[in-house]
Amino acid sequence: MRKVALKVAYIGTDFHGFQRQQDVDTVEGKLIEALKAANLIDNLKDSGYSIAGRTDRGVHALGNVISFRTSEKVVLNQINDYLPKSIRILAKAWVPFGFKPRFAKSRHYRYIIVDDDNLNINKMKKSSKFFEGTHDFSNFSKRSERNPVRTIEKIEVFEADDCVVMDVVGESFLWNMVRKIASVFFSVGRDELDLNELEKLFDSSFTAAITPMQPEGLILMDTIYENIKFKHDEYARKKFISILNEGYRYNRTISAVEKTMINGLNTVI
Repeated sequence: MRKVALKVAYIGTDFHGFQRQQDVDTVEGKLIEALKAANLIDNLKDSGYSIAGRTDRGVHALGNVISFRTSEKVVLNQINDYLPKSIRILAKAWVPFGFKPRFAKSRHYRYIIVDDDNLNINKMKKSSKFFEGTHDFSNFSKRSERNPVRTIEKIEVFEADDCVVMDVVGESFLWNMVRKIASVFFSVGRDELDLNELEKLFDSSFTAAITPMQPEGLILMDTIYENIKFKHDEYARKKFISILNEGYRYNRTISAVEKTMINGLNTVI
């Protein structure tokens, strides 16, 4: 009997979040079905199955992590054969029995904002310095959180492929925290929020109503552990790239059609 950790990638668009639920498709539900079909686990409790974290409906991932005990040989692409193409196991690592995936050294999230040409990127970059370090993030999650204090190791804002990208790295995050940070960045970039107003957001006695950005722009890029090295499967990686390229071409076609229709309507007299 050994314990294995698997690195999971998925396109979250078609799922009702990561966490398994009755009567709806979820990433975790599909993963458990595949692990059982591959004869790697029978009973979840007996296998010690656990996860790094739950992403919301519509959120994507390249580096979520699950772990479990098994006496069987773990072949990644055998598991992938039982999964929908929008979910792939990309890597594995043999880990100690005491390994718990939720206790990560750091998590890397990326939020993509489609640039509307009105964003002040330099101002957004300046605002990132307010968020780095240890703060009370009560205004960036539910007020009922037992411990709203979190540490952000790094935030970077940059432009890529006609988008504004926000990278956030930290040990742990509150529910909706990253999407609410992205929302504040967007408000700063639109000149709707001044830099000197940002410090107030970290005062728990001040209540700010921050609407999180859409979940579809958020990606869990990676989950990193101390002294755990994942071995990636090259075939699984290339297969997922192919799947993503297929979806990208389809969505570009839809976007081009919609833009053409908008242009057509704008020319109607």
